[in-house]
Amino acid sequence: MAEALDQAEAFARIRLLRSPNIGPVSYAQLLMRFGSAAQALAALPELGSRGGRAYRAAPSETIEREIDAVRSAGAKYLFHDQPGYPALLGQLDSAPPILTWRGDLALASQPCVAMVGARNASAAAVKLARDFAAALAEAGFTVVSGLARGIDGAAHEGALNSSAGPRTVGVIASGIDIAYPPQHAALQERIASEGLLLAEQPPGTEPRGSHFPSRNRIIAGLAAGTLVVEAAVRSGSLITARLAGEAGREVMAIPGSPLDPRSHGGNHLIREGAVLVQSPEEVIELLSGFDGIPRSTFREPMGQFDSAPEELAEAEPADIAALLTTAPVAVDELIRQSGTSAAAVQLALLELEIAGRLERHAAGRVSLA
Repeated sequence: MAEALDQAEAFARIRLLRSPNIGPVSYAQLLMRFGSAAQALAALPELGSRGGRAYRAAPSETIEREIDAVRSAGAKYLFHDQPGYPALLGQLDSAPPILTWRGDLALASQPCVAMVGARNASAAAVKLARDFAAALAEAGFTVVSGLARGIDGAAHEGALNSSAGPRTVGVIASGIDIAYPPQHAALQERIASEGLLLAEQPPGTEPRGSHFPSRNRIIAGLAAGTLVVEAAVRSGSLITARLAGEAGREVMAIPGSPLDPRSHGGNHLIREGAVLVQSPEEVIELLSGFDGIPRSTFREPMGQFDSAPEELAEAEPADIAALLTTAPVAVDELIRQSGTSAAAVQLALLELEIAGRLERHAAGRVSLA
């Protein structure tokens, strides 16, 4: 278990994940293939050259500065195989290998419900989110959200102020030491002190557009179900709902007026199979008996390849690269068309990714970068 990691291997794991073109999937495959992060780091230059480009891992000095920054922020590291790592989050194929955290880590392993919604939410929806969160916290659920304005902030506040005590997790798209949005700096600090604050990005990282979908997968992955309170059709809240559906979790939505564009996203989810809920008791009833088989039928019609090879065989990355375009394709389709083994295809993809030539997408799909 990572709890017994020596400092050298823990350092190597952080350095491996911070190296160019290494994401959660490639990180897991490298650990599987080489047995340790230190050995994987030693192999990266050769793998990169086989993918077609020279490769250099993250400098050790950068990792030393990061570790100092984590300590200065009063935070700690959590590795994917430590006992405190949330079990539901660990079920995701793209589960973050390393998180930084402040607060009460046990909250993330208790029954969780994600609450998301519009940033420019109506006053009625904000009050509804606050009341729902307080009732869910009082029923023993940890409320997970992303600290955005509007519904997210109201959900955190409701769960922090419940009569059962603070029960909320804030997942941020920045480093653990960056408050975003700035007007939620006090709320973020309160969550870190009384609840739990989680970050996937290194300290000092300002949030970018690409960080928010990554943050949303953590929000959805932590919870047995995601509740959309109020959201437009094009919103990050629907991304979180989609990710929850892909992970086989419950997807719920509170209906709203068809005259308000801020309700169209939630109403769309209900039409597509999300469970309509109108009271906290309905959410509690749905999630209290959750056994991994959701009642909601909201899903993305995407193929998924989730087998993990026990070992990765040799392969020529150029053969697989010739099958790829910038349009995402499922890995199992590549296996069928290449006529080679799953292990060989996975290694070829790994080499291409390390060389910066491959991009991974949701539902086990890949494309040329």
